[in-house]
Amino acid sequence: MKEFPMPANHLKQEYEQFKALFEGQPAIIQRFVESQARLVAEALVSKAYQIQFSLPDRVNMSVKQVGQVATVTIPEAQRTQRLGGLGEGILRHEVRELILHRLRELEQSPDQAIATSGSLIRFAAAAHLVSNMLPAGRNVEYRAEDDESIPSIPVEDDAPESAITQGSDAIAEQGAADPQGTYSKRGEFQSPFVPAARRFYLPQWVAFDLDGKLLAGSEKEAESQIQSMQRYVLVLHRASSLASYMVACDEYQRKRYGILGQLINQGRALARYKTGEIIRVIKERAEKGSLNRGLSITMPYFDDQNLVMAELSFDVIPRGRIMFVPEFVVRVARDEQAKVTQDTRLNSSTRKHLLEQLKSLETAFIHKTGNSNK
Repeated sequence: MKEFPMPANHLKQEYEQFKALFEGQPAIIQRFVESQARLVAEALVSKAYQIQFSLPDRVNMSVKQVGQVATVTIPEAQRTQRLGGLGEGILRHEVRELILHRLRELEQSPDQAIATSGSLIRFAAAAHLVSNMLPAGRNVEYRAEDDESIPSIPVEDDAPESAITQGSDAIAEQGAADPQGTYSKRGEFQSPFVPAARRFYLPQWVAFDLDGKLLAGSEKEAESQIQSMQRYVLVLHRASSLASYMVACDEYQRKRYGILGQLINQGRALARYKTGEIIRVIKERAEKGSLNRGLSITMPYFDDQNLVMAELSFDVIPRGRIMFVPEFVVRVARDEQAKVTQDTRLNSSTRKHLLEQLKSLETAFIHKTGNSNK
């Protein structure tokens, strides 16, 4: 079983404290807090310009005066919380800041019932982001390449394939609808993922196998799947920004581990695929003699520090009437490798990946130069 990094003790204690506080509320209060926290969570990741949520009418809390847990009522006039609004010129990112600021205000209130309510809303919103807004994936284990800090290469599972298709092994598709608009009685059809995809956390977002073969329908679809994984990471980030103690949640750690490894693996695979297409196009145009008026290359790579696709642009042949020869590409690729080696803006794993990209460009044209040591 995969073991995840242990968070700091104080975060684990905070998480358990607020989890116990929430679970200590009556069921009807839990459901109400969850409904209001859902509004907060969705506003944190959506394009909302305003939000309104309410505190519960009462909470169970420890009352120092009586030395035990008691139910304390919150005045109706203090329950409704309104933030933002188009008329106030509020921007989307400012709504997020307003939410965080208001929750801090609530939790710092001298009225302990209001402070408790603020903590409940914060906990429930963070839990909703992690548990309900993100799909759960398969149990996976990755290994790190060389000395990289984030494992991204799936470890092959020696367990035999199940004879029964599970939900995480396939895409469930409903049967065709009848004329009345209802689904046919044959129910769901399970369309299994290919074995290469099932080695990752979320097979539905696997665009390339481990050999770099495109599994998605197109490059555009592969890009869309990368974006879906980036949104997944964004939601996890919003949850930990809302409540730092969420990193102590086992589900948070499991989802973060699963998606980070997959995103880095697939992001690099997309970059390699795009580089292969660049090489193919250059060779095709060279054979047609259409590169004699200049050539610029935009080299794609995956920045695993910022978890985004990035580009490195450079000129191979300046504009003008200069005849293309493959040696130009080799020479410029080597020059760029020297620059990247010294680029302190890149972390070590991103630098290594980008150097591999440039090396593949160099290698693709070396055989035509007649001398690989030039």
